[in-house]
Amino acid sequence: MSQFELIQELPPQLANQIAAGEVVERPASVLKELLENSIDAGASRVDVEVDAGGTKRIRVRDNGRGIVREQLGLALARHATSKIASLEDLDRIATLGFRGEALASISSVSRLTLTSNAQHEAIDGWRVEVEGLASTPHLEPRAHPRGTSVEVRDLFFNTPARRRFLRTERTEFVRLDEVFRRIALSHFGVALHLRHNQRVQHQLPAAERPAERDQRVAQVLGSTFLEQAVPLDETAGGLRLWGWMGLPTASRSQADMQYFYVNGRMVRDKVVSHAVRQAYRDVLFGDRHPAYVLYLELDPQSVDVNVHPTKAEVRFRDSRAVHDFLFTRLHQVIANERPAHRLERAVEAAEPAQPLTGNQPALALPVAGTLGVPARFDAAPGGGRIAEALATYANQYDSPPGPGDRDEGTPEQVPPLGFAIAQVHGVYVLAENRQGLVVVDMHAAHERILYERLKTSSDADGLRWQPLLVPQVLAVSQQEAALVEAQGEDLERLGVQLDRSGPESITIRALPALLQGSDAERLVRDLLADLRTAGSSDRVIAARDQLLATMACHGAVRANRQLTLDEMNALLRQIEVTERSGQCNHGRPTWVAFPLAQMDRWFLRGQ
Repeated sequence: MSQFELIQELPPQLANQIAAGEVVERPASVLKELLENSIDAGASRVDVEVDAGGTKRIRVRDNGRGIVREQLGLALARHATSKIASLEDLDRIATLGFRGEALASISSVSRLTLTSNAQHEAIDGWRVEVEGLASTPHLEPRAHPRGTSVEVRDLFFNTPARRRFLRTERTEFVRLDEVFRRIALSHFGVALHLRHNQRVQHQLPAAERPAERDQRVAQVLGSTFLEQAVPLDETAGGLRLWGWMGLPTASRSQADMQYFYVNGRMVRDKVVSHAVRQAYRDVLFGDRHPAYVLYLELDPQSVDVNVHPTKAEVRFRDSRAVHDFLFTRLHQVIANERPAHRLERAVEAAEPAQPLTGNQPALALPVAGTLGVPARFDAAPGGGRIAEALATYANQYDSPPGPGDRDEGTPEQVPPLGFAIAQVHGVYVLAENRQGLVVVDMHAAHERILYERLKTSSDADGLRWQPLLVPQVLAVSQQEAALVEAQGEDLERLGVQLDRSGPESITIRALPALLQGSDAERLVRDLLADLRTAGSSDRVIAARDQLLATMACHGAVRANRQLTLDEMNALLRQIEVTERSGQCNHGRPTWVAFPLAQMDRWFLRGQ
């Protein structure tokens, strides 16, 4: 017996089974590959029929270009594809599929029938059938309109060990349905239909115009998502980001409504996830997750899609530019959201109404001399400017209009949040606007107002750094040490001064003055971790904002504080012009609106 292990080439059947294990995990992954093939073939309509959650049968029929008779057998061979032919093609992939292994992998673990016709007028098609790895493809004529049909039966019939990993019919269908939804949201120009156990589940016509796209999003994700989402379309530096961004009020307990596409391909990516989380920072409550449907378009040569077996991940050539573009655009959308916009969408969703106007002058909340500023804020580094931002509001504008100043004859002049009418239990402000009733949590709203002013003040001063009395040396990896050396200037702009003091060591020499006394080592290590994964970090800004949020919380008007009507109205006007004013610093809502039509339903009026 030889003492050496023999290296031998795997039999084709075994190689196909291994490949199938990477591509075909369950019925949902079969549907994904077949739908992508139909879309790559230029189909404008795709019909899907499944039985028993897809374990018994999956049939996908399209009206795409079809496959000529001579190539039907080749379509089932491994690494046979019409989508790329050279290494240069691999560098600029514009199709969803490109490896040429999906049909081969699927056919190796199922009974597969492929019928196709590449002719425009005739219905003379051809069919090929295979049963797992044991059979030879058999070709025969079969009537079929232009396009292709693929039927996959008895998935994993020849691999019982893998079949045991399948879940219940309901669970498998839920996963398959999710794949269908993802495709439906990525290719609006394709009409898609789905039947399960002979029952219609989805009938989605092609959606070319904006209103039709809105309708498809509502059909797939529900009308509630669309009512609480902001459309966006931004371009810069060869990048385009468009889609629908869910407002913080539409957040969810799970990350189950997050759809992000890169050049039409749904992906998971650390750079993208980090940028989105950063954009939603300090407007989500607790561990809530944002909802969104977003599309990033860029030059195919700027992104590598060949980095994952199921093509679910990508690698950007300039991840820093992509991250900054996504964060900046999404962050600005949230910042620009105002009560007028939110109320306008709510009214449009409920019933026709006159457009709201938000042209009232920005009126400051007159709290000088009433709230007080904790003395420790003045003593903090840079605290003089911060204390001024906390206390100085008066004398910026004329006195706010009181209830006696209303002009009932000009409803277009009523500001979005209306006019205050009462205070409830020293906690809530009630206001009447054109649509109905508005209830404001006065502490939460004032907290956000103060917080945004503090951030603006701090940004104007810059992140001043404070030298450590004793520089701190940290042991790091060579990669981290190189990051510090390469991005020293960027780190200094964040108020962090680091030096590379050895091949695997760095020295912390200064931190932002506002963060004096914080855990320097933890902050720097977290910052370096972000730089490794996302190419940028918001750790320092996040730590600063956390401190400012605490200061704003302490400085905001407290419960049981009785406000005059003028003070209440001034608070409403400040909410209307403050960024992110729909949520407090902790992500809780600051105000809610009850349209008159909704209140009429409560009391059965008009019924």
